[in-house]
Amino acid sequence: MGEAAAATAVEDIQKGTAVVVPAPRPSKGVASWAVDLLERLVVRLGHDKAKSLHWLSGNFAPVRDETPPAAGLPVRGHLPECLNGEFVRVGPNPKFIPVAGYHWFDGDGMIHAMRIKDGKATYVSRYVKTSRLKQEEYFGGAKFMKIGDLKGFFGLFMVQMQELRKKLKVLDATYGIGTANTAFIYHHGKLMALSEADKPYVVKVLEDGDLQTLGLLDYDKRLKHSFTAHPKVDPFTDEMFTFGYSHEPPYCTYRVITKDGVMLDPVPITIPESVMMHDFAITENYSIFMDLPLMFRPKEMVKNGEFIYKFDPTKKARFGILQRYEKDEKSIRWFELPNCFIFHNANAWEEGDEVVLITCRVENPDLDKVNGQQNEKLENFGNELYEMRFNMKTGAASQKQLSVSAVDFPRINESYTGRKQRYVYCTILDSIAKVTGVIKFDLHAEPDSSKKQLEVGGNVSGIYDLGPGRFGSEAVFIPKVPGVTGEEDDGYLILFVHDENTGKSEVNVIDAKTMSADPVAVVELPNRVPYGFHAFFVNEEQLGLQDV
Repeated sequence: MGEAAAATAVEDIQKGTAVVVPAPRPSKGVASWAVDLLERLVVRLGHDKAKSLHWLSGNFAPVRDETPPAAGLPVRGHLPECLNGEFVRVGPNPKFIPVAGYHWFDGDGMIHAMRIKDGKATYVSRYVKTSRLKQEEYFGGAKFMKIGDLKGFFGLFMVQMQELRKKLKVLDATYGIGTANTAFIYHHGKLMALSEADKPYVVKVLEDGDLQTLGLLDYDKRLKHSFTAHPKVDPFTDEMFTFGYSHEPPYCTYRVITKDGVMLDPVPITIPESVMMHDFAITENYSIFMDLPLMFRPKEMVKNGEFIYKFDPTKKARFGILQRYEKDEKSIRWFELPNCFIFHNANAWEEGDEVVLITCRVENPDLDKVNGQQNEKLENFGNELYEMRFNMKTGAASQKQLSVSAVDFPRINESYTGRKQRYVYCTILDSIAKVTGVIKFDLHAEPDSSKKQLEVGGNVSGIYDLGPGRFGSEAVFIPKVPGVTGEEDDGYLILFVHDENTGKSEVNVIDAKTMSADPVAVVELPNRVPYGFHAFFVNEEQLGLQDV
């Protein structure tokens, strides 16, 4: 990155009072050395390093180096004009070898991006420069506790090691300790990289497609809690709705952010105990919270040698629906459905007295399955597309299965967020993490109950199969024309694809209307792109508004 670009970024930071540049102050010395020595001793005694870590092998393995903008990439087919912008996908990419355990959720956030302009493509990859990453770069090695460590008595020890490092000022938690490795949102001229245990990081897209982390967004110190990786922007009002969950009361806090980027007062949401609340949803008038029984259980972790997040199959799934602009939770309505968990919602809307939620429902999730040593082939969680209905007048709740396993990472034409829409695009999973294709559901059609596997027919209007040994990631819908005046599915899907047969990666663009097996475009990438999490598209207009 040139000096001029860096100077421009600094000026942007100075103009924007809400962006905080992380300046942690970790310290080396006797205290750091002593804690490291104690940790190494206990790890040697309590952790089996002979077993390989599945989530650091194959195409889950990190790429060690960033890639500056690589322009003029080979394009087979054509890149339509509506794709002018920046396609980004983030995922875990640990810069340093873990001290002990490693969970797939653990790695430092690395963004893989493709700048598209006038039919040409440029690839770039950059770390999100979090406070956590800066501190580990200072030490030249991993220092922060990993989710993968949080199992049994060893997990308790690793928690205490991190707390001791903070107490002795070896590590500085002033600016949070998140990884920014999960998802993105764009709001009020800012592209944000997100992880649900921290505040958003603002990332600027430069003219050549390069990426620069500007800093944390704390909304002029009004954001005191964590910020979900899945906030929602209403395309009709340009407001953003978000929440954070915590291991201490209040276990959930709801926030509204105006179209001008002002965060309104917190609204605590009362739930019985700490749960993982990964996503939520909005309609035109409501916000929907999910109290689902994937519980935070540190006592059981130590007592029973279990992973710290434990699913409780005896508890109901609870859904709380609150008017979007309420200043407290007094009017929230809670509904119960059979036991389940949900990682990702597709959309929600209102129909008469009912609130409708389209979601990917999971039976009996076990987060320990994406932790540590695993087999190459994993059993699915049982992810299925569902329609859930909540009657605000009678209090009744119902659900309807819309697919067989296994689908997740649902995306829609986001011009319809919070409003009734017809089409949902999901990834097809052959294991928890490997994506074999993209499937298109038509919500106006009835599912074919005779089908025992995912195939075209009933409410499945198309499948884009990646082929043997080829795996992808979340596909983002890009409309030919923004808004709701055109046909809802008239646009393209774009996703990263990796070929395990050749070791090469590419970007595929497919026709979202026809779901043709022949891609509209294939862009060959200069480097391997590891499997990751969520993707996003920043259009040309949004890129221009970054400086406003």
